[in-house]
Amino acid sequence: MTRRRPLRPTLRPIPPARPTDERTTPMSHPAPSHPAPRPPAGPAAPASAAPPRPAHRRRGTAALAASTALALLLSGCAAGARADDAPTTGGLAADAELPTEVPAGTTLVIGDPTTQKAFELAGEELTGDLGFEIEWANVSGGPQTVEAFNAGVLDLGSVADIPPIHAAWTGLDVQIYATQYREDWKEHPIYELAAAPGVELDALTDLRGLRIAFSPGQAQGALVLRALRAAGLTQDDVELVELPSTGDVYPTALAAGEVDVAPVGGTALARYLDGYGADGATSLRHGLRDDPGHLYGPTAVVRDPAKAAALRRYVAAWARARVWIYEHPEIWKEKYYVEDQGLSEEDAQYLVDTAARPEVPADLTDGIARTQETIDLLAGELDRPPLRASGLFDERFGPVAGEAAEQAWGAR
Repeated sequence: MTRRRPLRPTLRPIPPARPTDERTTPMSHPAPSHPAPRPPAGPAAPASAAPPRPAHRRRGTAALAASTALALLLSGCAAGARADDAPTTGGLAADAELPTEVPAGTTLVIGDPTTQKAFELAGEELTGDLGFEIEWANVSGGPQTVEAFNAGVLDLGSVADIPPIHAAWTGLDVQIYATQYREDWKEHPIYELAAAPGVELDALTDLRGLRIAFSPGQAQGALVLRALRAAGLTQDDVELVELPSTGDVYPTALAAGEVDVAPVGGTALARYLDGYGADGATSLRHGLRDDPGHLYGPTAVVRDPAKAAALRRYVAAWARARVWIYEHPEIWKEKYYVEDQGLSEEDAQYLVDTAARPEVPADLTDGIARTQETIDLLAGELDRPPLRASGLFDERFGPVAGEAAEQAWGAR
């Protein structure tokens, strides 16, 4: 019988999380992260002793605050331009050519924080030919975008590969418009499998019998399932501990000994290893693709000809922004990582040094095939219904994004 249990750890408090490398990855990643703090100096505790743990109230309060903040955001957006004003029936056909003229007064509500910052820094170099108004929403990641789509207050969001699949399974009619990957994804994975102090993890087969942090509806959860499959293991061979992959939940659970393994990336991984490496904490590169990032939104939006034309222009600007961010590491480090996200110079430099060159394909065929593999894996492991990956992608936007990225590379 599959062993899967939810965990409500009462762990020691840590500051908010820092982002993984957002130069080329989607907003589905955690907000800025600080390391799980080490215990104060004093008499050595027994090897089996777990770190001190506060009461649940601190974490519950944080969760309530986050939920309240999103509720305020959604109500605020609802008071203005509604994203679901687009027609749900009729309108632009799925096989019609994308319109190029954006009518005056067209507005898109977009949750894409990294592109928002790139537009702010690059100015007309990226936004000169947009020709429509963007209402930026403080929304990122799968759960928030799904909630905003359901509330009808968001046109477009930027996420990793699992949220659009999960959204479709919840009954949302969504489309993926553009995709980004990492050219050297094997050398620059978004996540590594971090091991708790004292846990031996030299190969994927070492996962057998371990407690693994697992978030079913997020990219980290899919990575865990891919790793098990690659190792020839099943869920029955491990214990999946359901935990949200937000903030520093995973590093904290590892440090406390609540789980043995968790997918962790970016500065959260670097700081975890720096803080607990002396105690035996390690990480393993899994050798699996974990790099997809998508722009997606409700299908009703692209059926509106005015918004479809605006989407076309935004997708092109988004693709150029991927190149601009990569080509301006010092500006991005200081203005985004340090000033906007509050990272230290050391952490910001780490993200710059580990950044991967982005790939924005014009042809989405390979991406659709990989997405279908992911869907089939999740459907089998999580008892979900079949789903056609091709139905999730609006391939008309692929050439728009790919050609814009190619032109941006050629201009440098």
